[in-house]
Amino acid sequence: MSWIVRMVVVLPALAGLLGLLAHRRRVASAAIAVSVSAYVVVLALVQWVAPAGVADIDSLGALPVGDLAVPLHLLSDRVSGLVSFVVALVVLGIQVFTAWYLRDDPRYGRFAATVSLFAAGMLLVVQAGDLVLLLVGWEVMGWCSWLLIGHDSERPAARRAAYKAFLVTRVADIGMVVGLVALAVRAGSTDLVAVLTATPAGGGADAALTVGLVGVALGVAGKSGLVPFHDWLPDAMEGPTPASALIHAATMVAAGSYVVARLFTLYAQDDAARTLLAVLPAVTMVYAALLALVQTDLKRLLAYSTLSQVAIMLSALAAAPPELGPAPAISHLVGHAFFKALLFLGAGWLSVLAGATALAALRGRLRPTGALRWSTGIGLAALAGVPPLIGFFTKDTVIDAAFEGATGGAGLRAWLVVVALLVTVVLTAAYCTRAWLLLDTPLAVASPEPDAEPAVVPASEVPVVTVADSADDAEVERVHAHGHREITLSAALVVSVLAALTVVGTLFLTSLRGGVHVGVLGAVLSVLLVAGGAYAVWSLSGRGAVDVAERLPDDVRERAVRGFGADTAYVRVGRGVTALARLVVALDRDVVDAYPRATAVLARAAGRGGERAHRAVPSLSVLALLVGVGLVAVLGVTAWR
Repeated sequence: MSWIVRMVVVLPALAGLLGLLAHRRRVASAAIAVSVSAYVVVLALVQWVAPAGVADIDSLGALPVGDLAVPLHLLSDRVSGLVSFVVALVVLGIQVFTAWYLRDDPRYGRFAATVSLFAAGMLLVVQAGDLVLLLVGWEVMGWCSWLLIGHDSERPAARRAAYKAFLVTRVADIGMVVGLVALAVRAGSTDLVAVLTATPAGGGADAALTVGLVGVALGVAGKSGLVPFHDWLPDAMEGPTPASALIHAATMVAAGSYVVARLFTLYAQDDAARTLLAVLPAVTMVYAALLALVQTDLKRLLAYSTLSQVAIMLSALAAAPPELGPAPAISHLVGHAFFKALLFLGAGWLSVLAGATALAALRGRLRPTGALRWSTGIGLAALAGVPPLIGFFTKDTVIDAAFEGATGGAGLRAWLVVVALLVTVVLTAAYCTRAWLLLDTPLAVASPEPDAEPAVVPASEVPVVTVADSADDAEVERVHAHGHREITLSAALVVSVLAALTVVGTLFLTSLRGGVHVGVLGAVLSVLLVAGGAYAVWSLSGRGAVDVAERLPDDVRERAVRGFGADTAYVRVGRGVTALARLVVALDRDVVDAYPRATAVLARAAGRGGERAHRAVPSLSVLALLVGVGLVAVLGVTAWR
């Protein structure tokens, strides 16, 4: 078992390095990426189905860091086995799909290699039994996300989105580093088991624990896109769609939920950190769902959906009772990986057919697509929480866990999560229904005759609509240069398999104690809320005849599409920081350094004066000599007489 766990991490890293060496050879790059990903799936499956137990596995050997123990162990158990298998399976699907999607991209080899490195980073986080290894995997993902988002680096929008993602997550990672250091110092070791079992010296208040957990929560907020670090994730849609599927479905944004799940026993002991972990996700899930409801681009709609769904995972960790553990969050992580990968790859397939990702351009495009239509429908239904799909069971497991926490003494924190979850269920059903109506309903054109039925424009005749760049950074609908081409059998099979997993994937969760925990009352309430949200959109849109978002005032809709000015707030904060930095420089230069510089100036002035006086001495000496000689001569003559 030990070598299997090691290979699950090492092989994707080797595939990434080999892929970078062979990036100019497309066939070799694809063969390396797909074959290694398939082998890792097999190894991860073996790890998951192996007899239950916890294995502490050596990796590189301990680091000599004085009194601090740094064993660099890997940790294998039922949770890490399941998550590793899901991550590996989704990565394999993305690699196969990418070989078709980027078939005409000359930089495909680099992209495939970066995906492999990204997978290695995530799998290292999942298997890490040491905080140092966890941080290494965490930062590898941050670096790879920058490369993937900025893959189309010739486009300024892609470059800006990549740098934005990198900088925002790096700022949040300051908290992550501080938090992990505090936890390691508290335990005297970076070993995860030692960190989880450490107790404060002398008992009493445990400030180090609070600092550590709050710092980790801030780092997680950055990677997961929680408010106020959320705005980088929608902009990350500038990357190729397979990159979006990778980042959103099973790696970067879900990594934070996994890290907090690993530290769940510590969070259960600290009310301050757990309250922060409740407030940020509660705000984010509702806010992001509202923004998803009005987006004009399919990928950005899915991006805001991811923000909301990851917030649901984290809210489970904030509200669930300690005895239930982190299983509800892990359960939703697994379900979200399946249906969100399905939706993003389906969006990529649809964008190739239509030449755009703008919802206006995709109007009615799903109807004639057969398998893609039903796969997208399954994905949206799972996202909305329609039974018996996996999204229903995982979301209701979180709702039931939050109800148990609220009625079990968790207090206001848990009730805040409960209310936010119920509101989010309605909003999620609403934006999923809106997306389906827009994608599946052909555009109706009014007939000039009053009593005639409106004509329907066939999907193939719907024009590709783009929105030009504007000075105020309005939403830009991207037109991808893939051109119309038929999907390969292997890429279509990936979408079909993900659709099947979205239907039957709940079976995967039976290996987790508490992974499926649905109460009758919560399930009935959830179904009613889903039905209410879907019916409201269906009615307000005139059964799909109009976009329900168009019923909002124009200024409100435009601000919502832009995230209510979050990007502008980033710019203003940046300008404020820059102005503050300039002020500090001016004070340091003109005030603090004034006295040392004045001393130097005075010394230089005195030196220059002395130098001038010294240079003038010979002329004065000669004059004095002459005067003296004259005086002596006069006195001598006078005395001689």
